[in-house]
Amino acid sequence: MTEPTVSLAIRAGRIVCHATGLDGPGAVAIANGRIVAAEVGRPGAPCLPQGDSPEINFPNGVLLPGLVDFHAHPARGGSRYGIDPDHYMLRRGTTTVMSQGDVGAVNWPEYRDLVIGQAQTRVRLAIHLSTLGEWSPHPSYSRLDDLDVDACVRVATGAGNRVWGIAVNANVRCTGKNDPRDILARGIAAAEASGKPIIYGTRFHSDWSLDEQLAMLRPGDVVTYCFNTGPDRLVRDGHVLPCVSEARSRGVLFDVGHGMNSFNFGIAEAALAEGFLPDTISTDLYRSHIRLQPMHDLPLVMSKLRASGMSEHDIWPRVTDYPARILGLGSEIGTLASGACADITVLEWRSGSGSLTDVRGVVRSGGRWETRAVIRAGELVELEQRDKSYHGGAAANLGE
Repeated sequence: MTEPTVSLAIRAGRIVCHATGLDGPGAVAIANGRIVAAEVGRPGAPCLPQGDSPEINFPNGVLLPGLVDFHAHPARGGSRYGIDPDHYMLRRGTTTVMSQGDVGAVNWPEYRDLVIGQAQTRVRLAIHLSTLGEWSPHPSYSRLDDLDVDACVRVATGAGNRVWGIAVNANVRCTGKNDPRDILARGIAAAEASGKPIIYGTRFHSDWSLDEQLAMLRPGDVVTYCFNTGPDRLVRDGHVLPCVSEARSRGVLFDVGHGMNSFNFGIAEAALAEGFLPDTISTDLYRSHIRLQPMHDLPLVMSKLRASGMSEHDIWPRVTDYPARILGLGSEIGTLASGACADITVLEWRSGSGSLTDVRGVVRSGGRWETRAVIRAGELVELEQRDKSYHGGAAANLGE
């Protein structure tokens, strides 16, 4: 059998892949949009490109499988929160992103064709329980007539793996005067009928206790906004609540979902100190973030977790291997295994890049990771001008 011709080789001072156990200096070779080899600890590894194929080098970089953002708002028009994933996510290191409820059953066909079908970024959807999703001019769960369980189930079951699950948000600003218990029950009914999990945003209000909310969730369901400071926060008096630990023991998962109001250093630090780590790290990136400096992106959220006391060894899998497997894509993404899709992100740590701030304005010192290169399905992605360093050609040397 003829070996494929390598189209691109990438070397880095450190290659990390939780799924395969790689960790060290090495190289990755790509052919036909797939990874054909990834090796560490051998400077003369056989990953060298063949003939005139280009090789790029990041001596100060950390090469990872392409980053997976488990909760954000990729869209192209329509959704009041959505932003173009290729411009605001892919160019900053995220090669796969899941939409948290940007569309429902009515606008699913347009989203399927325009976003999932055309974006270079790999996009998956947690479909909104409302038929209009976030295209609605009013709070999205405030009109019960829009919450069509049967329509939601039809799309979820007919869309294959393009629809991962059901998005349910019990936040008081989303539900209006409706009973959040009823809304979550409808979401779970749709999830049960479609065989899908839900991603769940908690109440952010004292009228419904967290233990009652978590008791309704099932193994494989995901709680997002897990480090918020709302009345139903996960930490009280510096300790993780027993109901949170019990939910995790039943298989309920927890996602960061930073957003504009859901990441607090004190909550994160207390949880991490007790060994409570999120299952996935995500941005909840949406329209309000696009003019922020520094730009809100997944490497920045990862940096805030590191400043909170989370080790990089615990951070890496929560933006690669773990979310990939939760999405049911573990053999395709989140890994540098031979045969996997050639989605790659190279980061570089900037120790003097300023302080980090949570959503309440609390500051922590420390550097941050910045994106140095992105490969999507074997193709080098054009980064924003401030990040752009590669101009083509063999043996380009980056990251110095």
